[in-house]
Amino acid sequence: MNPSLRLATAIAAIVLLPALSACSNLSHRQQNAAIGAGVGAVGGAILTGGSTLGTLGGAAIGGVIGHGTEGKRSR
Repeated sequence: MNPSLRLATAIAAIVLLPALSACSNLSHRQQNAAIGAGVGAVGGAILTGGSTLGTLGGAAIGGVIGHGTEGKRSR
């Protein structure tokens, strides 16, 4: 792996770490919506070749689907 790519990956991981802990106080439904929006944005970007409209559309659709799902809860 290229040293500059390795450094960029490490910096990205350090920068994104606080963002992951920011979701700890969200409800289960809000967490599902956030995950759905993220997955939808990636899917929309891939399917449209990186189009901004495709990314935003995928995020919106993924957020709505994620908000509507309950998922399994462990008890």
